[in-house]
Amino acid sequence: MTRRATARGAERTSLHGERADVVICGASFAGLAVARELAFGDDPPDVLVLDRYEIGERQTSACAVPTPWMAAMGVEGAARQELPGMSFSTPHGRARYRLPWSWTAFDYRTLCELLWEQCGDARFETAVVHGRTGDVVHTDRGDVTAPLLVDAAGWRRVLADPHVQPPEATLSRGLEVHPHDDGGTDLDVWLDRDLVRRGYGWSVPAAGERRVGALSYDPHDRVKEPTRAMAARLDVEAVRYQGNWFPHALRAATEDTVFCVGDSAGHCFPLSGEGIRTAFYFGIACGRELSAVAEGRRTRAEALSRYAAFHERHRPAFRRAAWLQRLIPALPPPVLSLLLRALGAQFLVDRAFGWYLEQAHPRAAHGRTPAPVVSPPR
Repeated sequence: MTRRATARGAERTSLHGERADVVICGASFAGLAVARELAFGDDPPDVLVLDRYEIGERQTSACAVPTPWMAAMGVEGAARQELPGMSFSTPHGRARYRLPWSWTAFDYRTLCELLWEQCGDARFETAVVHGRTGDVVHTDRGDVTAPLLVDAAGWRRVLADPHVQPPEATLSRGLEVHPHDDGGTDLDVWLDRDLVRRGYGWSVPAAGERRVGALSYDPHDRVKEPTRAMAARLDVEAVRYQGNWFPHALRAATEDTVFCVGDSAGHCFPLSGEGIRTAFYFGIACGRELSAVAEGRRTRAEALSRYAAFHERHRPAFRRAAWLQRLIPALPPPVLSLLLRALGAQFLVDRAFGWYLEQAHPRAAHGRTPAPVVSPPR
């Protein structure tokens, strides 16, 4: 159970009447990426970040990201272990790929704290956000107001119409345990229908800790027993559980006057279930649009339109990954095993994983001043 470090009782003073130029609801990867980008502008606005937990207090996802993004975001200090390859195992064999880039397992709290250190004079308050009316955000500590609002609070979309509720939703679910263990050098994936009918199991070494879990693309399926089975398969303890729902389909990036980022906008990539670098990537794009409004270079309506168009230009790649998410679990296991081995030729690995990284490339983070956001490659 998470131990609450947030203020309670008399320590929770009222925020009623508080005003800011930008209010960001959510202080994980997406919200902090927006706040960080706003700090890099020529005339940084007054930013207020709200979250029900302290920054870094409650881990919200599995913690591994393509290594180039660690340097791009200035968070190398959170790295725990670099993973140069991936292996894919089925009941019929195993294929190991040497990637054109590596993964890095990181410490969640440290990474969030390093992001926050780059957010300049942004303010942070713990508060539960209940919704909004126009430019007014309703919280358990009173109403706060800003002309620019960002929903980065996850798939529930606290400032916009939720539209989805599990299990009748385009959501996947994942669960992992964190036993102490020194084994492994790669990010290992298991595609085994006896383990997870539509999804996969994983093992991520993290310098003295191993992150072992299971993901199901079907929100009706439970993942606790598959996670325990993965731990037993690897002969590690099923301890320190962490899990969450996350989307596997894009949603509207804006609603009324709200900018949605990260899981709130469905920015979790289908098939892999990876949402950290996409939270960085779209958070940067959103932050640049907000900076342009704060500096008077763009109206709010123009920024909303531009951000929504940027989001939509990525829809074909998300659809392609969603198609693979449906196809791969439907393949006969022997065929899938043969296909994984056939795709192990290095030029195919480089091409496939190069395309994958390209869809949310760390070059988007280069430069500490607002710049035009480029379209993704076709």
